[in-house]
Amino acid sequence: MTVMAERPTMSGTTESQSFEELLQTLDALVVPDGSKAEIIKGNIVVSPWSKGYYLDVMELVCEQLRPHLPEEHRISYGPFLYVFPGAERAFGPDIHAGHRSVSRHASTHLDGEALSFVAELTSSSTRDTDLSDKVEVYGRAGIPVYLILDMQEEQATVLWTPSVKGYESRVTRPFGERLLIPAPFDCLLDTAGFKAP
Repeated sequence: MTVMAERPTMSGTTESQSFEELLQTLDALVVPDGSKAEIIKGNIVVSPWSKGYYLDVMELVCEQLRPHLPEEHRISYGPFLYVFPGAERAFGPDIHAGHRSVSRHASTHLDGEALSFVAELTSSSTRDTDLSDKVEVYGRAGIPVYLILDMQEEQATVLWTPSVKGYESRVTRPFGERLLIPAPFDCLLDTAGFKAP
C-alpha cells in the first residue's frame, strides 16, 4: 500500500487487491486523527493535517454557498468517504454538497455520484491529484461543479459541464476576486480572505 504524507513514502503494495478489497483495507486502517485516507489509482493514500487557515477558507466557502443550495441539499466539510466504483476511486473531498438522503444510512462509503458540488484545497502532497485525477473522476461521475482552491498558486478554478473527459468548462481567478459558481448554485463566491495569513 502507498502511504502519502508531505513527502510520499512506500510501505508495501496493493496491486493485487480489487477495489472492494482496498475499501475493506481502508476501513480497517487506523488513520491518525485529522488525517484522511483515500483510494487513488489503486493505492491507499493518507493525507496529513491541513494548515490551520484552511479551516477558515472551508467555512467561508460553506457560508457563501449555503443560501444557494438546491432544495434538501446540505454542504459540509470533513472526513467523509465518497466512493466512485466505476473509476475504482474513493475520495474524501475537503468540501462536499449533496442531497440529504446521501448520508441516511449506516455505511461509511457514501455515493460519490450523488454529489452536487465538491471543492478541494490543494496542499503540496495532494495538488497533483486534485488538479488531474479528481478532475476526471468527478466529471465522469456527473458532479455539476468542482471547485479547486489552489493554495500554492493562490487561485480558484471552477469547473462545470461534466463529461466523460472530466469537465468541458472552467474559469480561473486569483484569490481576492469574485468567481461565478454555476448551476445549480448560480452565485458569486468572494475569494477575499483565502490567502495564507
